Amino acid sequence: MFEPYQILDSRFRELVLANVSLRKISGGHLWAEGPVWVPAHQCLLFSDIPNQTIFRWMQDGTVNVFRENAEFANGNTIDGNGRLVTCQHGTRSVTRTEHNGKITTLVDTFDGKRLNSPNDVVVKADGSIWFTDPTYGILSNYEGNKSVPEQVDRNVFRFDPETGNVVSVACDFSQPNGLAFSNDEKLLYIAESGSSHDKSIPAVIRVYNVRDDNTLENGRDFARIDNGIPDGFRVDCDGNIWCSAADGVHCFDPSGMLLGKILVPETVSNLTFGGARGNELLITATTSVYAIHVNSEALVR
Repeated sequence: MFEPYQILDSRFRELVLANVSLRKISGGHLWAEGPVWVPAHQCLLFSDIPNQTIFRWMQDGTVNVFRENAEFANGNTIDGNGRLVTCQHGTRSVTRTEHNGKITTLVDTFDGKRLNSPNDVVVKADGSIWFTDPTYGILSNYEGNKSVPEQVDRNVFRFDPETGNVVSVACDFSQPNGLAFSNDEKLLYIAESGSSHDKSIPAVIRVYNVRDDNTLENGRDFARIDNGIPDGFRVDCDGNIWCSAADGVHCFDPSGMLLGKILVPETVSNLTFGGARGNELLITATTSVYAIHVNSEALVR
């Protein structure tokens, strides 16, 4: 049997379950990404970027197409009103799917120039939308449309859907990728995945303090990935960070210490908590989606 765990700290045993196995729940994709659990419909949505499709996994095990011609959709999240917010490489934009199915473009430019290719996105409790804008979707015609970047930097942006205002909150990344807030929203974790194309760049998750005015300060390295790059990650109810890597999912405590790994037979791109009781880790990994129950869950706001 495939052993799903690598225990590096005894505390990791309290976060995983000895009597469960890693299950493959979907396969045959080109590059699975952007998993998000939709509580209202008890389903998982995830992107297959090169296939330009958003798929839906139901708890009865069926997988169907949620959206075709999805404009090389990558990261997804749910806002405070239960609407899907999506990063689209093809349109170089962040969109929102309204309850009636209409797709609204939220932001596609900054300082009068087109975005690079929005990658991952989170929504803060105040409704502001934070997203990363690396160039992965314009490097080739595989995950988007090859193009010359118009933005000078690879920014992390904050967008206010009430005013339409978009500002850069961080610009000191080679390729910013996944991002997530701490449970009290006083910290913002951001993945630096530039080592995907430049091995001299450290494969790290960085963390910033979030000021009361929604600006960032005191950026510093939080944790280093020892196999592959940090892509997407989630924070659990105890403040532990579960991050994608080449060999699986790495779990760090709130101080940045690596507690252990859930080993996955394909390179992991992203993950989210979900399932009927919120204690299922749903993992997108190259051509497949995997699931495993854990002894943890995300904080429910």
